[in-house]
This record gives sequence, C-alpha cells and structure tokens, in this order.
Amino acid sequence: MILAPTARGALWMVAASAAFAVQAAIVKHVGLRLDPFVIAFFNAAFGFVFLLPAVAREGCQVLMTKRPFMHLMRGLAGAGGLIGMVYSMVHLPLADATAIAFTKPLFGVLLAGFFLAERVGGRRWFATVLGFAGVLFIVRPGSAELELAHLVALIGAFCAAEVIVLVKRLQGTERNTTILIYFSIVSCLLCLTPAALTWTTPSLRELALLAVIASLTLTLQYCTLRAYRIADASAVVPYDYTRLLFAAALGYLLFAELPDHWTLTGIGVICVATLYLTFTEMARRRPQGVAS
Repeated sequence: MILAPTARGALWMVAASAAFAVQAAIVKHVGLRLDPFVIAFFNAAFGFVFLLPAVAREGCQVLMTKRPFMHLMRGLAGAGGLIGMVYSMVHLPLADATAIAFTKPLFGVLLAGFFLAERVGGRRWFATVLGFAGVLFIVRPGSAELELAHLVALIGAFCAAEVIVLVKRLQGTERNTTILIYFSIVSCLLCLTPAALTWTTPSLRELALLAVIASLTLTLQYCTLRAYRIADASAVVPYDYTRLLFAAALGYLLFAELPDHWTLTGIGVICVATLYLTFTEMARRRPQGVAS
C-alpha cells in the first residue's frame, strides 16, 4: 500500500520527534555521571567527525570563507544552544525541557525583527506574548520549584533562535557544509575549557552513548527535512508536537517524572502559541490569489 504524501510526511515528522525524545533520555541518563559541558563537548566533537567525509568530498575550499566573524558568532550561539539543551535535559523533567525548547520560534520573531528588519505585526506579538505566558506556567517565578535549569533552558532556546537568524544571513554567501564545519570547530573549542574543568572520563559504554546522541541529532534533522520535502509544512508541523508526548512518556517510564497540572497547562499554551505563529507565517507568505 502506497501512503499519501501527507501521511508519509507525518510519519517522518513523528520519527524525528521520537529521535529527539530518545536523544533527550540518553542525555539525561549519561548526565547522571557526566557533566553537561562534557556531554556538549562530545556532541560537538562527534558531529565534527561525522562531517569529515563531506569535507573530504568537497576539498579544502570548504574552509574558505568571507565572513569569519559571523561564523564565530554562529558558533557562539550554537554552543550556547547546545549547552542549554543538554543542561536542561539533565536537570529538568524531559517534558519541561522539551516544552521550553519550543519557545525557539517565539524568540526568532523578536530576533528577526531586530537583525533582519522584518516587520513584527500584531499577530506575531500576540503569539509571542501568549507563548511566554505558557513558559510562566511551567517556570512559576517566585515559587519553590523555580530552578536555574529553567533559565538555562530559556537561554538555550534564545541561542537556538539566534542560530537560525545567523544561518539565514550566512546562506547568502556560504555553503551549508562550510557553515556546519565551522560550527563544529567553534563549538568544540568553546566547550573544551569548561569540559576540562568539570572532566569525568567517559567509560566505553558512555562513549558509545555519546556517539549515539550525536548520530540522533543528524537523524532527527534528516527526518525533519524529509517531512518538509514530502508534504506541505502546514500538514506536518502539528506532528512535531508528538515529541512532547514521547518526552513525557520516556520521562515517566525511565525517570518517574510526572508533569503537574501547571506544567501541562504551560505546555498546552506554548503549543497553541507556536502553532498559531506557524500558521500565521504560512498565511502571510502565501502569494495573493492562492486559495487557502
């Protein structure tokens, strides 16, 4: 039986979400003994190793760039996003960390308006304010449950949004491989010192799991690209939220984490806000005269 493009795209997106949740669970497990900086360093290092075949195919010209400072900025932002993601996964319930990571497009609205001079209209502002209201349900400022990890998760989401803006600017003149290789180099160098200061030598089993974490990063990126290539974005975007279900399920089964009603409310509000923002952007970019 041949599935329709929408169904195949949805399956690819669900596969990406499952890969993310499994990656988060492995990060949390490895983080029981290894410091988040050590995990982030190995993630960047293995990512660099996995890129070497592509670099070998394209030759030394892949390292040629006219924008070294912007690569440095992208590397700084990418390392911040990576460290924020790892730290939040280790120190927060998986559902909380995953939900806060969904604020990335909300930060993207603010950064696009500032750096790319894009107009931030009323609907964008509404979605952004609504999304951050959802974060407040999860974080609950002033409560005993407020943790440093919540702030780090938000900083990580902000850095991830900054990466998107910088990559958009770099793609005008740089190859994708060039962008990725410089990110890996800068991230490795930035994570090296804090990793050395908090170093714990991974066992062979942990080293294998760290390699799996890096490979899952590539897997979820590949699955996401396949989903968007096969089907319309509007058809597959909602399935990205299955990662919240997978993360909550693995958090409960493996770490006995059970989200409370405040967290569930916050997750729901963030989902509504980001979905609203996504469909608003799609409608805004649709050429006039094209039927909805």
